[in-house]
Amino acid sequence: MDFDLSDEQKMLAEQARGLLARRTPYDHLRHLIDSDAACDEPLWRELAEMGFLGLAIPESCGGLGLGALDCGVLSQELGRANACLPFSSSIVMAAEAIRLAGSDTQKAHWLPRLASGEVIACFAATEGPGPLFGHASTLSGGKLHGTKTPVADAGIASLAVVQVGDGLALVPLDQPGVTRTRLESFDQLRPHFALAFDGAETEVLPGTGLLPTLLDRIAVQVAFEAIGAAEACLAMGLAYVKERQVFGRPLAGYQAIKHKLADVALAIELARSNAWFAGWAADSSPQDLPAAAAAARLTALRAFELAARENLQVHGGIGYTFEANCHFYYRRERLLALNAGSKGYWADRLIAAHAATAAKAA
Repeated sequence: MDFDLSDEQKMLAEQARGLLARRTPYDHLRHLIDSDAACDEPLWRELAEMGFLGLAIPESCGGLGLGALDCGVLSQELGRANACLPFSSSIVMAAEAIRLAGSDTQKAHWLPRLASGEVIACFAATEGPGPLFGHASTLSGGKLHGTKTPVADAGIASLAVVQVGDGLALVPLDQPGVTRTRLESFDQLRPHFALAFDGAETEVLPGTGLLPTLLDRIAVQVAFEAIGAAEACLAMGLAYVKERQVFGRPLAGYQAIKHKLADVALAIELARSNAWFAGWAADSSPQDLPAAAAAARLTALRAFELAARENLQVHGGIGYTFEANCHFYYRRERLLALNAGSKGYWADRLIAAHAATAAKAA
């Protein structure tokens, strides 16, 4: 494998970073929070027009047919911008579920609409406290009963990919058998809902046994998002300590501050290496994906947690105010810490993946 991004991937990153930097300044994020917006709709339409939503969707279904690493480049820039967009829910999770488990007819119907932004989808798996995936929802005669909570971006979605037992099903949300209840979200730029199903019409995705692979591929994109956000925290903290004067000298001149930021930079580099390998494995080496995805997920979230906390620390008391910008990333870090599984869950998966590899080699 190559130990760097291709020229095309670097161009993609630059294009996405430039667009997001112009369209998502921090004052704009505050405006979205104050207006209780569920999504930055103009930016979502612009991403669709530029083809970004279809990066990993097959060309036969209206996408660009690129790979997980290419999609990861965009996920990283969205994380850096802390964008108020349903990209993770609609593209990383729902579209990927349909691509993996859907029939040819289902793919042809839904994937072009997801790639164009015409349809926004959400991914409903959890059912409150308990294991990562709940099994309480029931499906009988094409009718779905049960509740999924929390579900990110369900308020603006018109389609849900719902886990039912060990399978997946498509549920249009604009029907009488569906009730959406908005929840209090710690991250105000990524609203969550409870979805209650009472005899909702449902269409089963025929693919079976694909949930572990789907979760691994989701974890890779979550890792890239966390890395982009961690880099933003590091840049924010570094800029502040260079300007902040303490006892007549820049805060950046103190060794303890240098150590904090150096630790963050080291954690990010480790996470980036793991994410690049996991992105490559997702497309080129499926047997390596379980361990690679778990390692990427764990190291990226550790880097983001460290970066978000140290960014607050070097800012001091002002970092905890709404007027400062640190809280955007601290809130997102707390959300991503549980998105697609906790640290404990992924640590267990990493151990299990290495045990399986060792058993095969024995």
